[in-house]
Amino acid sequence: MTDNTQGQAETPIAYTALTTGTAVLDADGAEIGTVEHVLQDSTIDLFDGIAVTTANGLRFVDARVVGRITTAAVHTTLTAAQAEALPEPEGTEVFDADPDEFGGNGLSAWFGRMFMREHWMRRND
Repeated sequence: MTDNTQGQAETPIAYTALTTGTAVLDADGAEIGTVEHVLQDSTIDLFDGIAVTTANGLRFVDARVVGRITTAAVHTTLTAAQAEALPEPEGTEVFDADPDEFGGNGLSAWFGRMFMREHWMRRND
């Protein structure tokens, strides 16, 4: 456990425990911004990076430059110049499907869920 500049204890945590509003710091400990959300693919436990709210708007911090994540802050390996040049996040948001949305038993229901063919799904009207 280490202490940050505000004297707050820092305990290492996984990216999955990271919360919105956590400070994001450059390599010198200066605040770049705060965590907006974590970019991940939970199906394969892949940490892609962090969307960060900065004074210049929403920016993307790639996972490769995240040095460590603690309860108090995300510590990056970015210099101040690199932090200023962070890109905006690209692409669209990804949403998880609700597996209970197309419930039912049997092969017909399975095909309905897989191919979104509502006429293949048994209705419970």
